[in-house]
Amino acid sequence: MNIQIFGRKKCFDTGKAERYFKERNIKYQFIDLNQKGLSKGEMASVKAAIGLKAMINPQVKDYSRLNLDRISSSTMREEILYNNPILYNTPIVRNGKQATIGYQPTIWKEWE
Repeated sequence: MNIQIFGRKKCFDTGKAERYFKERNIKYQFIDLNQKGLSKGEMASVKAAIGLKAMINPQVKDYSRLNLDRISSSTMREEILYNNPILYNTPIVRNGKQATIGYQPTIWKEWE
């Protein structure tokens, strides 16, 4: 199992995800989205697993500022998301080609 958690230090659900893996002694890699976003390859892998729409958080104020509510092109939305990691729903938990968004312990239990 190769777990990566993409999130923010001040995100409640990201903290719960980290705690879930710590309590089960499962090693994971934490990537702070405030400092570093997903690489193109990581983004493609997560997008294939859960879809682009699920990755974008429409509650963030930059969502409207960047006109994501008006852009229908998935390629353009993906490029904007890649350049603005603040828009990601968190946490993004990745295990190889599998991925989840948010706190999903039932799915993570299947990975063990």
